[in-house]
Amino acid sequence: MSQAHSDSAAERFVIVALRVMAGWVFLWAAIRHYGDSAYVGKFLSATKTFHPIYGALAQSSALPLISFVVEYGHLLIGLSLISGLLLRASGPFAILTMLLYWTAHMDFPYIDNPNYLIVDEHLIIAAVIAWLMIRRAGHVCGLDGATAQMAGVQRSPALRWLVGHDHRE
Repeated sequence: MSQAHSDSAAERFVIVALRVMAGWVFLWAAIRHYGDSAYVGKFLSATKTFHPIYGALAQSSALPLISFVVEYGHLLIGLSLISGLLLRASGPFAILTMLLYWTAHMDFPYIDNPNYLIVDEHLIIAAVIAWLMIRRAGHVCGLDGATAQMAGVQRSPALRWLVGHDHRE
């Protein structure tokens, strides 16, 4: 099976469904907390295991910038995953975000509550996004596949890399 194309309609469906669902997680976070400048500070203040780090961020003068990055980062990652555009660029940020949330929810060895021991949805979503990047999910009913065929993208190594273009296609 090639990296760009799946052999079966079922696998393509799973790739698109996982991509859209992971994208919705980020997009909903952006929508839900849009304009709530206090949300990020409250979230960072409530951390446990890594509270000396996250709590200090909640009290820092950089909090407005952190809030802006979180809010618009969620929005851009969500739109990227749902549309299948620039997954190679947004994927690492999505994974990093999920790993940071995983550590922020930690009350070691539990995550958020005693029902989760080490593993929770943040790690699972990070793994799904990594798999989507490996499978080049933006090429499966996504805009990366269409964008990769554009003449300007074909001529630019950086743009070809961003849309996950493979010379074997």
